Amino acid sequence: MMTIIGMTWKELLRKRVLLLTFFMTLVFLLAFWFVADTLGERLGRGEPADPTSMSHLIEVYQIGAITLSLGFFFGAFVIAFLSIFSSFSTVAGEAEQGVLQAMLPRPLARWRWYMGRWIGYVSLGAGYAAFLFIAILLITKIHSSTPGDFVSLLKSFLLFASVVPMLVSVSMLGSCVFSAIGNGVFMTMLFGAGWLGGMIEKVTSTMQLENNTTLKPLHLIAGLMSLAMPADSIQQRMLAEMFSLAELQSLVRINNLGPLGLGEIPSNAFLIYAACYTAAALAAGLLLFRRKDF
Repeated sequence: MMTIIGMTWKELLRKRVLLLTFFMTLVFLLAFWFVADTLGERLGRGEPADPTSMSHLIEVYQIGAITLSLGFFFGAFVIAFLSIFSSFSTVAGEAEQGVLQAMLPRPLARWRWYMGRWIGYVSLGAGYAAFLFIAILLITKIHSSTPGDFVSLLKSFLLFASVVPMLVSVSMLGSCVFSAIGNGVFMTMLFGAGWLGGMIEKVTSTMQLENNTTLKPLHLIAGLMSLAMPADSIQQRMLAEMFSLAELQSLVRINNLGPLGLGEIPSNAFLIYAACYTAAALAAGLLLFRRKDF
């Protein structure tokens, strides 16, 4: 299995997937630096009468929260597309190229090959998520403020990185069913549907229309989209954990930010559903791959 994991890492480097991703990440971080600097300049306009006053501390925290929300809003897309486009052709693409026909007749259990691929993609994706997570925090820290609670940051990172195994599991499952191109289109549309469902929830929460009976079908559709792809909902829970929103909601208003807001914060039950969703996708992919003819 370690051989398959190493082969996966080398393949991503050979195809320049990681190199292209890191290049685009540097462009994103450079742009984010200027955005964070622009938002942070608001803190430098005039000296506050009392830097330790509650109003000034809340303003510092709120600007930091807005900056982090903006950074992770786009960072989530980078993580998602790295996870999808690194693994969408794992089975179908290699079967079309004849790689599997050459490898699987050897004394190598199919589940070992599949899990080796899965671990390779997930480990690289999680490592990249850690790099991006730390970079966004550092840039925000330089220009404004970031949460300092280690436990909250650790929970936030685990939620941020948990999207990687979810998307890789679904992508590899789709690769057992569709062609490489078809799976790429399917995964992009599935992720887009989950993102759209999250946007609908955020916008309706911002407009305070959740009690409008005419919008109940819209909320139902948004909920079904989030269940079909929970990635965006996990992102909302990640930000809520980072900002300790349950404790600070009465003091700091960061929900009313439209697409950058949090909307309805997913519950612990939803996180359990997301974990079962990932496990079910991984198990189904393993089962289909074992029974698939090449």
